Amino acid sequence: MAHRSKRMRQIDKLFLVKKAYGLKEAISILKTTPPVQFVQSLDVSLKIGVDPKKSDQQVRGTVSLPHGTGKKAVIVVIAQGSKAKEALDAGADYVGAAEFLEKILGGWLDFTALVATPDMMREVGKLGKILGPRGLMPTPKAGTVTTDVAKAVKELKAGKIEFKVDKTGVINGAVGKLDFSDVHLMENLLSFLQAIFRSKPPSSKGVFFRSLYLSSTMGPGMKIDLQSIALA
Repeated sequence: MAHRSKRMRQIDKLFLVKKAYGLKEAISILKTTPPVQFVQSLDVSLKIGVDPKKSDQQVRGTVSLPHGTGKKAVIVVIAQGSKAKEALDAGADYVGAAEFLEKILGGWLDFTALVATPDMMREVGKLGKILGPRGLMPTPKAGTVTTDVAKAVKELKAGKIEFKVDKTGVINGAVGKLDFSDVHLMENLLSFLQAIFRSKPPSSKGVFFRSLYLSSTMGPGMKIDLQSIALA
């Protein structure tokens, strides 16, 4: 049997692995887990009823968390001329064109989101193999390919995040930090779940939310009772 650390043995005493908990109770328990050397996130893992291999069952979108993510958003904007100035005025951390594309090609990825104007996407697209696997590739659907760069920057700074179903039919995301109040975590979490629920493809039949687990960054997942969630 693998050795379990003292911290994990303490966590084992806080909840039953096979029991399904309500959202409020799960959040409360996760906030009482033994601390680590950083403030952990509240992470969500949601299994949905789609076949990701089918093009008409892709689930992807964005949601603005009412209380932000708790993480510092570092925004790069690839734009030129007046659009570059608009991005700087809106609070973008880095703005430019060729110089930043070259830095990214060289391995620089010290940012959380990349915004680009449509005219720059031919060049940005060349970095797809670098940006894509890290979820940093700008897309029109996510609002990160746009002529309104100021709006995109402000929304990202305020807590707008993207969600996307993976090849196993699961959506993962972080909806805040454990030092948020219980109320703020609940409001962020429900906003995230409601946005996904509203994105259900017409071709998806049957139960859409199949299973839901909440966890802290350095903790195990807690099964959630889906019957306890009311979504509009």
